[in-house]
Amino acid sequence: MNDFVKRLVELAIRIQQIPAPTFQEEKRAEFIHGLFVNEQLQDICIDETGNVLARFPGLGEDKPLIISAHMDTVFPAETDLSIRRGSELIHGPGLGDNSMGVAALFGLIWSLGERASPLRGDVWFVANVCEEGLGNLRGMKAVVDRFGANVHAYLVLEGLALGHVYHRAVGVRRYRVKARTGGGHSWSDYGQPSAVHELARLVVGLTSLNLPTHPRTTMNVGKISGGTSVNVIASESSFDLDLRSEGQESLAQLVSAAERLIRHANRPGVSVEAEMIGQRPAGELSVSHPLVMLAKECLHEQGLEAGLISGSTDANVPLSKGYPAIVLGVTTGGSAHTTHEYINTTPIAQGMEQLLKFVEKVW
Repeated sequence: MNDFVKRLVELAIRIQQIPAPTFQEEKRAEFIHGLFVNEQLQDICIDETGNVLARFPGLGEDKPLIISAHMDTVFPAETDLSIRRGSELIHGPGLGDNSMGVAALFGLIWSLGERASPLRGDVWFVANVCEEGLGNLRGMKAVVDRFGANVHAYLVLEGLALGHVYHRAVGVRRYRVKARTGGGHSWSDYGQPSAVHELARLVVGLTSLNLPTHPRTTMNVGKISGGTSVNVIASESSFDLDLRSEGQESLAQLVSAAERLIRHANRPGVSVEAEMIGQRPAGELSVSHPLVMLAKECLHEQGLEAGLISGSTDANVPLSKGYPAIVLGVTTGGSAHTTHEYINTTPIAQGMEQLLKFVEKVW
């Protein structure tokens, strides 16, 4: 690793070592705020949502570029965040997703600070909250509410996405499904409906739905809970349901089918209801859009083929409103959202050069 990459990796580790579960990003936000102050950026603030923003001044001849990276992680605050270093791989929960993305904000600041001539427009650097889980993109929604269409583009950084250009936003609907019954004793009241059994039957019905492969459409029950003891007929149970599709019509059809199964699960002695707990809007840029073409060019200059893909990211928010936005990566790695997560340090130099060229050429 060269000195620049070493500095960047060490910063990513410092960020990763600060627990930041969704809705609990305050300590990490304070740390990043201090880093922005040390870099002597302008208009530094933590907004009401908890996002940290700072402006890198340009000539002001054009609209600003917004570059964001989410601070939050999927891991509970008590997670062991120990780092394991190898010759090329570094393991650590949340290191790639998305401490590396946040660190890349500062890698760009360092590189842009060495430029002989200023950029045509300002660059706003944003470390935002609530991208993961049930955060429902609340941080990015606040950013887009602030800047709206009066931007040159939105660039979202994801630590492990190098080689990919996210230009399509996958639509997402999330529900918490709850069942209630009278409950009882597993022996003396045998035959009475169990909330756990009722939801298990409903999950089987949901997983039996035929989902299209084009556009790609998925369904997942990611969490299930309920009951009080092994010998108690459960009176309450719930599960969290995640529905996704690249196509808005396909998502609407899946939502309709799921809601129909949920309604039909109600019967005498059994109450089943669904509460929507998350919604991520869909949208996309054409593959021929100048932003997508520039991203492909910058990757090609680094000897990398650009994979044009879809995903559920902070870019969903601006894309759903018709604003130009893409997601680019910093490096490669794997096992994201697990405690075995790792980054590959070798591609970081290419990833940062790709990002720098993109920022320099975007105007």
